[in-house]
Amino acid sequence: MENGQTKYDKDSPSPDSFWRKSERAVPGRPRQTGRAGEVMSGSSYQQFQASVNDAWDLGDDDIISGIADTKISKAISQTAALNVINSHRNSTKNSSKSEVKVEEENEKPVESVSRSEAEGVRKGAGAAGGSGGGMRHYPGRPRLIKLSTLHSKEESSESKLERFQQMLARPVLDLDELKQISWSGIPVKVRAVTWRLLAGYLPANSERRAKTLERKRADYLHLVKQYYDSERDDDTYRQIHIDIPRMSPLVSLFQQITVQVMFERILYIWAIRHPASGYVQGINDLVTPFFMVFLQEAISGEELDSFPLDRLSEERRNVIEADSFWCLSKFLDSIQDNYIFAQLGIQYKVNQLKELIRRIDLPLHEHLQTHGVDYLQFSFRWMNNLLTREIPLACTIRLWDTYLAESDGFATFQLYVCAAFLLHWRERLMLEKDFQGLMILLQNVPTQNWSDSNISLLVAEAYRLKFAFADAPNHLHNAGKSDR
Repeated sequence: MENGQTKYDKDSPSPDSFWRKSERAVPGRPRQTGRAGEVMSGSSYQQFQASVNDAWDLGDDDIISGIADTKISKAISQTAALNVINSHRNSTKNSSKSEVKVEEENEKPVESVSRSEAEGVRKGAGAAGGSGGGMRHYPGRPRLIKLSTLHSKEESSESKLERFQQMLARPVLDLDELKQISWSGIPVKVRAVTWRLLAGYLPANSERRAKTLERKRADYLHLVKQYYDSERDDDTYRQIHIDIPRMSPLVSLFQQITVQVMFERILYIWAIRHPASGYVQGINDLVTPFFMVFLQEAISGEELDSFPLDRLSEERRNVIEADSFWCLSKFLDSIQDNYIFAQLGIQYKVNQLKELIRRIDLPLHEHLQTHGVDYLQFSFRWMNNLLTREIPLACTIRLWDTYLAESDGFATFQLYVCAAFLLHWRERLMLEKDFQGLMILLQNVPTQNWSDSNISLLVAEAYRLKFAFADAPNHLHNAGKSDR
C-alpha cells in the first residue's frame, strides 16, 4: 500500500495547487499556510475537499479518554463536473434511448469467477454483462434494496455454504483459507460472521469470539456516552447531521429517524477518534454496507428497504450499530491516508490510475486528455467512496466480499478495480466527442441493473490486471511522481 511519505516532484500536482487550506489553527500541527495556486493541468474544477489536521489515531482497540477539543473543518466535495451534470440534466433526457440497444446485448448471465480462475480471464471479459436503463434521478445513490438481490446465484450450490459452515465451526479458523473461498462471494447466511472475521473484528479462535463481541459492544456503548451523549464538537456534528438525511433519498430505510441517529453516532465517534481526518464527506457511504449486512443477519427473511427499525429491540439495534462501527474502523485502517490532510492517498492513487490506463489503453487515455477530462474529475469519487456511488448497494456488498478477502489489504487491489471499471465503459467513452458527454457518462455510469455476475467479471479483470503488472511495479511507483 502506498504511504503518506510519497514525494512529489515539480511536475506533479502540488497539494497547494488544488487543496483548500484550513483557516483554523489545530493543536498538535503547524498552521497550514500558502497562496492559492492554479488547478491541475487539464482539470476543470477546484478545491475538492476541505483540509483536516492533527495526528491519526490508530488505537481502535483501546478506549480513548481525554480527546482534545479539536475543531474539524467542513468537507467540500462538490465538483465542476457535477455542476455540468446538473446544469445539463434537462438536455439529456433523451440520451438513454441510444443506450438501450447496447445494454440488450449484455444480458447473458455469467457464472461467478473465483480468484484462481480470474488469472485466465481475457482482457475483454469486463465488457460482458452490462446494464440497461436511463440516467438515475439521484446520480450515484443506492437504489431500492430487495432481499432477493443480496443472494448470490451461486448460493443455489449448497456445497459452498457447507464449506463455509464447516470452516467457521472449527476451533481455530484458518483465515487464509477463509479469504480464499470468500474472494468469489460469500453466501448471505454466513456473510455477517465472515465479514467480522475478515475485518479482524473477531478472533480466529472460536472460544474467544463470544467474549470479544460482548466486550467490544460494551466498549462502543461507553464511547457513545463519553462522546456523543456529552458535549459535542459543533462543526463535526453539524456536517454529519446535514449529510445523513441526504445519503440515500430513494431508500425509505435510511429516511427513518432511528436509522439516521445510528449513523450519526457511528460517524461522529469515528471522527472524534480519528482527528487526522475528522469527518470527511463520503465516509458515510462506507458505513452502509456493514449496516445492511448486520441488519440482514438480524431480520433474516424480511425485506430490507422498508423495514421499520423500531420493531427491533434496543439491544439488537445496539448490536448492529456497534458491529458496524468496529468493522468500519478496521476496514478504514488500510486506507487512512485517503482521508488525512489534503487526502494525498487519493491524489497518489489517481495518478497511478492515470498511468495504468495510459499503458493499458493509450487511445482511451488520449481521448480523455484531448477533450480536457482529467482523471481526478471522475476517479476522485471512485477512490473516496470505493465505488459505492457508482454501483447498486447489493453489488457493493458483493464487491466488499472480495475487498475483505484480499490478503494484502484491498487498497492496492481497488486501484485495479477502478481501472477495470473505467475500461468496461471504453466503447461508450470513445463515442463521446466532447467534455460534457464524457463527464455525464463518467459521473452517471448505467449500472442500475448490475448483479453479482457483473461484479465477478469486474474483480476477475482487476485481478488479471494486477497479475499482469505484478512484475513491473515501477510504473505505479513513478506514477505518483509525475503527471503526464
